[in-house]
Amino acid sequence: MKTGQIRRIRRQMWNWIHNLLPQRKLKGVAKHLPAAYLQGRGLEIGALADPLRAPAGAHVEYVDRFSVADLRQQYPTLKSFALVPVDIVADGERLTGVEDESRDFVISRHFLEHCQDPIGTMKHFFRVLKPGGIVYFSVPDKRFTFDRDRVVTPIEHLFEDHEHGPEGSRRTHFEEYVQSTEHPPTSQQLQDRVQELMDQDYSIHYHAWSQHEVLELLLALRTQIGFEIESFCKNRHEMICVLRKDPSVKGESKATLATRRAA
Repeated sequence: MKTGQIRRIRRQMWNWIHNLLPQRKLKGVAKHLPAAYLQGRGLEIGALADPLRAPAGAHVEYVDRFSVADLRQQYPTLKSFALVPVDIVADGERLTGVEDESRDFVISRHFLEHCQDPIGTMKHFFRVLKPGGIVYFSVPDKRFTFDRDRVVTPIEHLFEDHEHGPEGSRRTHFEEYVQSTEHPPTSQQLQDRVQELMDQDYSIHYHAWSQHEVLELLLALRTQIGFEIESFCKNRHEMICVLRKDPSVKGESKATLATRRAA
C-alpha cells in the first residue's frame, strides 16, 4: 500500500471518528446490535465459554480449531467452564470446509487479534457470506487489557504479512507478547518462554489495537473487499463493529484466495 493511500485513509478515519463519537454516549447500544443485524444461519468463531446471545430465529454453528476435549487440553484454565459444542472443527482464519456464500452472518468476538493474518481472515469471513450478509466482530482496546504496554500494530505491517505471509514475523510477535505481558528478567528466559509457547501453538494476541487503528484497517479494506460499515461503537474495553457485505459484490472464492496467498 502506497504512502499516499495510507494518508488518505487516515484523513477518512478522523472524519469517521468525529462523526461516530456521539455513539459513545449511548448506554447499552451494544446489547441491541445482535437483534438488529443477526438473522438466518451463521457461524461464531472461538466462542469457548462465552458465546454471543443470538436473537431468536438465528441459527448459530460454532467453529473452533479444536474439539471441546482438545480445547480443555490446550487451555487447562478452562477446565471448570462449560464450553459451547464445536460444530465445525476448522481453522477460524480460513474457515476450511465452509462453502462460499453459504452463511448469513459470521460472529467473531475477541478473535481477530489472535489471527496471524487478520486481513486474510476478514476476506475469508466475507467469502463465506451471502451477498448482504453480516460480519459482527469485536476486538479489545489494548489500552484496557494486558496489552496496554505493547506498541499498536501499524497497518503497514498487516498488509506486509498479508501479501508475503505472516510466518516471517511470527517469532517476533511471540517475543513482543512475552516481553510485554510476562516481563521475563533475562533474554534467555524470554527466548525459552517464546519457544515453549510456539511449540504449543499457543493462541497469543498477535496484534494490538486501539479504536483508531481498527477504523484505519476497516477503511483500508472497505473498497478491497466490498462492505459497508453499519455500526462501530466502543463498549467499555472493546470495539464492536458490524459490517454488511455489498449485495452487488461476489466474494473471492477459496481457490482465488489460496492462489493469491501462494503468489
